[in-house]
Amino acid sequence: MNMEKPRMNQYDKIAKTDYEIYPLLSQRYSPRVFKEKQITDKELHQLFEAVRWAASSNNVQPWRFIQTKKGTKAYDKLVDCLSEFNQKWVENAPILVLCGYKKNMDNGKENFHALHDLGLSLGNMTVQAQSMDIALHHMAGLNWQKVHKVFKVPEGYHIATALAIGYYGAAIDDLPKDLREAEISERERIPQSEFVFKNTWK
Repeated sequence: MNMEKPRMNQYDKIAKTDYEIYPLLSQRYSPRVFKEKQITDKELHQLFEAVRWAASSNNVQPWRFIQTKKGTKAYDKLVDCLSEFNQKWVENAPILVLCGYKKNMDNGKENFHALHDLGLSLGNMTVQAQSMDIALHHMAGLNWQKVHKVFKVPEGYHIATALAIGYYGAAIDDLPKDLREAEISERERIPQSEFVFKNTWK
């Protein structure tokens, strides 16, 4: 008798929110294993179109991305720039992306809000992806200096994070044993009282 491996989808880890929020937000989580299904070029264009229409300070749109597909040399080079921890699971993802921003305005002044705007753009992408049953896992664990050298990132730009993209619905047995528990654990967040203050800081 064939027993299908246990699989994870976005409905398995719905957040237990204190207040009702948009379902795509409560369903979202960051898997470390992805379904063996390709992300099409059209789907990638949809994700980056969501980025394109994100808000940005003075409409500067400072975000920049380098996308790579599994099976290419660029993908392998990107994996090699990630932390050892991320390398343990990341090759489950069919798409890996480097996420960066332009540091200065066209007039040469520092764009103090560039990193904020990159975050806004990735928030847009996250919701768009969720509506398509596509999962994103954002990664801070990378050697950005190595990334700049390997991917020839020009002066004036900074790669801040990396991103794994793939479909929900993978078998958790495909993960290393030490990561399976985290994959099925309940999601937690600090309460609003710890980050929202009225009238003054605390």
